[in-house]
Amino acid sequence: MASDATRSDTFDIGGDLSVNRLGFGAMRITGEDIVGRPADEEDAKAVIRRAVNLGVDFIDTADSYGPGVSERLIGEALGDPDDVVVASKAGLLRNRDGDWLPHGDPDFLKNQALCSLDRLGTETIDLYQYHRPDPDTDFEASVHAFAEMKDAGQIAHVGLSNVTVEQLETAADIVDIATVQNRYNVGNRDDEDVLRACERDDVGFIPWGPMYAVEEEGPAAVLDEVAERRGATPQQVALAWLLEHSDVTLPIPGTSSVGHLESNVAAAELSLTDADVRALDEIDPQA
Repeated sequence: MASDATRSDTFDIGGDLSVNRLGFGAMRITGEDIVGRPADEEDAKAVIRRAVNLGVDFIDTADSYGPGVSERLIGEALGDPDDVVVASKAGLLRNRDGDWLPHGDPDFLKNQALCSLDRLGTETIDLYQYHRPDPDTDFEASVHAFAEMKDAGQIAHVGLSNVTVEQLETAADIVDIATVQNRYNVGNRDDEDVLRACERDDVGFIPWGPMYAVEEEGPAAVLDEVAERRGATPQQVALAWLLEHSDVTLPIPGTSSVGHLESNVAAAELSLTDADVRALDEIDPQA
């Protein structure tokens, strides 16, 4: 557990991409149910630009957000900036019902990377992540596709998402793994073992759904109490706890609102007391 005095505010993804640990998740800048265009594309691009203006230099997206819409808007809003790390993902198909369908065929992954490169307007994607293992495709074959894309210079670093410790270790035998993105928050710590494995190997851990606990009855009560003491919002407390919990966490709260964005980014400056951290640590994720 990192204290206020020792907590690192930055992390080096893959050992060479230094970013501020509180990033921005660009899933919600698309249309309803993460399908199609947003109601106002200029507003969506304004959120992206405001994030960067506030010091956010790590943006996470995916080819399946839209699909393609989030990546395109990021490319149009930012171009190919040298001072912002843009991460994307491949491995999920979408349909008109909004389903998320794993698809890890190596040729599909390589094709999606070409699409991502075009939409983002870059020659090399900073971090490209396997979005979810496909039960119908050999996991190692999918990871080898990412390794080949890295060797070809299409991607700088490889990440994984929604994986177990065993899958992380299997992938790491094939290619250097820079990050893991799994569901994790103060009220859901099912993947604590994955987080600890990331700490052991200096792999960035990107907790998706970082503020989901705010909506859950048990965790919400504790978050409300701490927020009232700190003069903050429960969402800010949830993010501050993630930053305190481990030096390898890279929370990526997402929003389509500039106001919510500014509130989220402010969480990086929120200091929790030892008593606050103990209260949050003691939340029973199974309750």
